[in-house]
Amino acid sequence: MPEAVQLASVSWTISIPLTLVAILAGIVYLRGWPQLRAAAADEVPAWRAGSFLAGVFLIWLAVGSPISHQDEASLTAHMVQHLLLMTFAPPLILAGAPVRFMLHGLPQPFVQSMMGPFFRWPLTQAAGKVLSQPTVCWFAATTVLVGWHIPAVLNLALHSMTWHIVEHATFLAAGFLFWWPVIQPWPSVPVWPRWSILLYLFSATIPCDILSAYLTFCDKVVYTAYLSGPRLFGLSALEDQQCAGALMWTCVTIVYLLPAAQITIRLLAPNSRRGEFAETGLGQSSPESPGTRT
Repeated sequence: MPEAVQLASVSWTISIPLTLVAILAGIVYLRGWPQLRAAAADEVPAWRAGSFLAGVFLIWLAVGSPISHQDEASLTAHMVQHLLLMTFAPPLILAGAPVRFMLHGLPQPFVQSMMGPFFRWPLTQAAGKVLSQPTVCWFAATTVLVGWHIPAVLNLALHSMTWHIVEHATFLAAGFLFWWPVIQPWPSVPVWPRWSILLYLFSATIPCDILSAYLTFCDKVVYTAYLSGPRLFGLSALEDQQCAGALMWTCVTIVYLLPAAQITIRLLAPNSRRGEFAETGLGQSSPESPGTRT
């Protein structure tokens, strides 16, 4: 326990660059809020801003706060990072319709001269069509999840700052890709019928369940890097691994169940608008947006 206390005390540092990036993202988003609110108040409920800001905060919590310094000592702390970056933050940010608000929050000369042409560029549109395919999104997320939990690969990330950054970046990117067909924020265009997203979510739980069950019930430490070093919370390396597996199992199941339940209710409801995630216009085009639909 003294080692754990010492580790926690020396790790209480905050990443200034990441904090500034998070603050800047919030400022740009909120700067676009009044314009969209005035143009389409019914499509801009207050919870959108709260959802976006909560997602940005969770990303900062995972990689910019003192929590990020505990991942080399605890697999559970590392798993918390993975869950924040891939399972919690992306759907919150996407539910906030970030593209719409940030395009209105950025200086309009910049949007018109740079962002508009970029979004209209044929290569950008082609890449967007490919990357928004649910099959691509599913396989990308599954590959990242399984790939980074291979012992040799995870140990590489634990011993290399560069690979550690790559790990975090790929988890976050895969999270955004995975949740894109589920949330369908502007400027997304539905590719599959809405009922198929239920199968999409269910099938995504299978690799998570297998991996988390293996970590939970395995009788040996899978990631040898955690055999040495200070122990957090008085847990042995094996107990820490079991805790990480159980955490992943529980969180992923619950988080995937929530949108699945909402989609099911809306599909069964009379007069349901099957092309939308909710009655908040997540799949609709943005008023006065500078030609960015792909």
